[in-house]
Amino acid sequence: MLIHPLPDPIAIAIGPFAIRWYGIMYLIAFVLFIILGRIRIRQAHIASAGWTAANLEDMLTYGVLGVIIGGRLGEVLFYHPEYYFQHPQDILAVWHGGMSFHGGFLGVMAAMGIWAKRHGRRLMEVMDLIAPLVPLGYAAGRIGNFINSELPGRVADASLPWAMMWPNVDTLPRHPSPIYQALIDGVLLFIVLWLYSRKPRPYLAVSGVFAAGYGCARFYTEYFRIPDYEVFIGPWIISAGQMLSLPMIVLGMALLFIAYKKPPTAEHA
Repeated sequence: MLIHPLPDPIAIAIGPFAIRWYGIMYLIAFVLFIILGRIRIRQAHIASAGWTAANLEDMLTYGVLGVIIGGRLGEVLFYHPEYYFQHPQDILAVWHGGMSFHGGFLGVMAAMGIWAKRHGRRLMEVMDLIAPLVPLGYAAGRIGNFINSELPGRVADASLPWAMMWPNVDTLPRHPSPIYQALIDGVLLFIVLWLYSRKPRPYLAVSGVFAAGYGCARFYTEYFRIPDYEVFIGPWIISAGQMLSLPMIVLGMALLFIAYKKPPTAEHA
């Protein structure tokens, strides 16, 4: 059985100043957005729509605010409202971890809506552009969770080669759920989206694949993670993460239905 190394979450400390691995992972995510974005805007069907590197850098500024504000508010409101209402001073302590992807998704949608309005673009046109740039950044965030010893997995069979004991939880073998989510919700979804979006697709289709793909991937990987809390939907019990992923699956399927119901239109139209 593997043992979680419990690494120091602080990468560099100079007196009272500290740089945490969790923050570095977010920085990596933002750098990946620019690198992948510059590759994407060179694709013929994207370049013909007039997207530029300056657009990407401007969108990143808006997106960073959307991720941080939306992700933190999502963590506060979706997962631990009682704790944060009793300890409001901790709401701003993002360096300790605790960011909701679903909240960040809504925050980015709002931020991109503002950017699109200011630049004469449609919101979903922007989302079709940036959707393939997101999953690897998400994967980096999950690695940050692992370094922070967050999101321990459910108990696993001790014979599982990668079963891992988390000393900060107990001595039982557990699934390394942040790694699962980094690989499946992040890397695998990136590969699917990147390959799919390399060719012209109908307006809304790339966003639809992202929303449905992430929702399905997250719904699956939640089975290996200790739930923040569970909810009843009829006779079924699902985790908070699965509950929040269901609307994304529905949204993604609706976008794909609309996209392919219309006459073929290039994704940049």
